[in-house]
Amino acid sequence: MGLDQIVPVIFLIAVLVLILPSFLRANSKSKTFFRNLIIWSIIIVFIVIVSYFGFK
Repeated sequence: MGLDQIVPVIFLIAVLVLILPSFLRANSKSKTFFRNLIIWSIIIVFIVIVSYFGFK
């Protein structure tokens, strides 16, 4: 695992740490939380797939 793979992972973890508390506070109801979690999961999967095929 080179530096070109470690830096993006650290950046994504830092963004998650910054956004997660606000996300949890805004989605205190479980139905809203799971709906938003599914939406964000779809967005992240789409970005990963596009970046995988785009940079391959």
